[in-house]
Amino acid sequence: MNPFCLRLPLAAALALPIAAPAAPASYALDPVHTRVLFAIEHAGFSKALGTVSGSTGTLVFDPGDWTSARLDVSVPITRVDLGDAKWNQATLARNLLDGERFPQARFVSSKVEPSGENQAKVTGTLTLHGVSREITLDATLNALKRYPLPPFRRTVGFSATAVLSRADFGIDAWKSMIGDTVELRIEAEAVREGKADVATEGTADSRLPTPAANDSEP
Repeated sequence: MNPFCLRLPLAAALALPIAAPAAPASYALDPVHTRVLFAIEHAGFSKALGTVSGSTGTLVFDPGDWTSARLDVSVPITRVDLGDAKWNQATLARNLLDGERFPQARFVSSKVEPSGENQAKVTGTLTLHGVSREITLDATLNALKRYPLPPFRRTVGFSATAVLSRADFGIDAWKSMIGDTVELRIEAEAVREGKADVATEGTADSRLPTPAANDSEP
C-alpha cells in the first residue's frame, strides 16, 4: 500500500479540533425558591419546625466533576419563621440566635465528594452566631435543565440535609426546653449566570410545556 495513503487519514485526524473539557458554570442562588427548614425538640413533646427564606449566594458546578464544585451561601437569620410572631422574637433574642448582632449565617464549601448517583457529601464551614464550625451536607441533585418559563434560564435544583449541635455554636440557653440537636433540610434552586446560551435555552424543548402568554413565573 502506498505510504502516502496511510498518511492522509492521520493528517485529517490531527487537523480536527480537540474538544475542550466543559468548564464549571456559575449559578446564582434563587432566594425565592430556596429555603432552609430546621427541626428541634420542644420540651420532649414534639419537634418545632421553622424555616428561613431569602438565602443568596453562588454555586460553581460541573455535573461531570462534582469535586470541582464550590458553594458560598448567606442565610438571613432575621427571616426565621416558626409560624408565630412571639416565637420568632424569642428565637432571635440575645440568649438564642441573637439576630441583632448576628443577622446572617454563612456556609462556604471546602470539599465535595460524590457519594452515589446524583449525590454528594458537601463539607464546609458554617458560621452561625459568630462561631465557625465544619459541617457536612448530604446533597442530592434533583435536576439540571432549562427552566420551562421565560427567560428559560439553565437552572439547577438540589435537596440537602445535615445535623448539627446548637451548643457547638454557642447557642445553649433553655436546655430544659429546647433540644441540642438541630436537623436541617435545604431545598435550593440556582440560575446560571452570564449570557444566555441560545442553543440550549432560547429554543423550544419538546420535553417542556409551552407557557401561555399570560403565564407568570411561580
